[in-house]
Amino acid sequence: MPGSSWRLWLPALSMLLVSLISYIDRNTLALLAPTILQESRLSAEQYGWIISAFSVAYMAGNPLWGRWLDRWGVRSGMLLAVAFWTAASAAHALVAGFAGFAAARAALGFGEGATFPGGLRTVVQTLPERWRARGVAIAYSGGSLGAVLTPLIVTPIYAAWGWRAAFLFTGGIGALWLLWWTFISRRPELRATHAPHAALQRAGRIRLTDPRLWAFMASYALGCLPLAFVIYQAPLYFARALGKSQVEIGAVLWIPPLGWECGYFLSGWLVDRLRRGRQDSLPVYRGLTLAAALLTLPLALGPHIQSFPLLLALLFWAMLVAGGNVIISISYATHVFTTANAGLIAGLGAGSWSAFVALAMPWFGRMMDARAWQASFLAATAIPVAGFALWFLLSRPARD
Repeated sequence: MPGSSWRLWLPALSMLLVSLISYIDRNTLALLAPTILQESRLSAEQYGWIISAFSVAYMAGNPLWGRWLDRWGVRSGMLLAVAFWTAASAAHALVAGFAGFAAARAALGFGEGATFPGGLRTVVQTLPERWRARGVAIAYSGGSLGAVLTPLIVTPIYAAWGWRAAFLFTGGIGALWLLWWTFISRRPELRATHAPHAALQRAGRIRLTDPRLWAFMASYALGCLPLAFVIYQAPLYFARALGKSQVEIGAVLWIPPLGWECGYFLSGWLVDRLRRGRQDSLPVYRGLTLAAALLTLPLALGPHIQSFPLLLALLFWAMLVAGGNVIISISYATHVFTTANAGLIAGLGAGSWSAFVALAMPWFGRMMDARAWQASFLAATAIPVAGFALWFLLSRPARD
């Protein structure tokens, strides 16, 4: 890890931990969906609407938390957010039926809206610019790491005590992080609220009429769809199309998200390296975005692959590309709009992704109910390519 002192990286590592916990919280339902849907007699389409309840609340929470964290600081803001979503996660153990899961999921989504705004806000306040892409990769990588670890941690808990115990476990690890953050966030740069110079605020002002804002959100929301497709739909595909049991799914579902983790760090390193010494970084982002569009295409082959290990490798690859695009998109936005509104930038990115997931998952769930495997994989491939195309069309300097 670069830097003269490991202590410099502790805040970013704390954000890694909180994003890890947030993804364990949200992925526990996805992992256990085959069992919970069978026990609760819910359809895959209803499951899609439960995901949408989370996604709509997450979409709303992201920019709100982002603005609050920019204005009031990450110390108190993250304590409040994590306490709220920890209670919501544990509450899943007490619910039954569609309405209960939807309500618990919506509360979890709103609280977890602080995850990535808190991560980006913390990085820009504690790390120098030359390390920020890697700092963002570290802070955000807890999400992908959580997706890797969830099957390895939650499956034994489910096997021993049932699915409700898994949600009580998620509440416990959230409480432990709150204790950790109480001590770590005593650092002066985290206790203080962020008040950038007025000129920096003007330079980084975000306007809804700026096409670069929509370029960023199109790339993030559409280009990163494979992350949601693999997390939420792959367990159902494994169970229904391939006949895998809940335990068999849990034993391998950590493999694709490992690609997500690798994509974060590879992309963070590439962005920092390729833009070093450049006055204009736009050609770097254009080249990386074009590469991501081309590298997404193999996902369409999913339903034609007969080998289960090869299918897992393909999903690993899809998540690697989509995870890398998260860092490319965020880095592009902070380059264009500066770091004055870092929390809001992160919130708009994650919120736009969540909004699209809310729209797409019931549709994907309907395709899973209809066993339209080929159509679902084709859609999961075409949507990111469309997002990258929109980025190319819109990512030009704004005209005043």
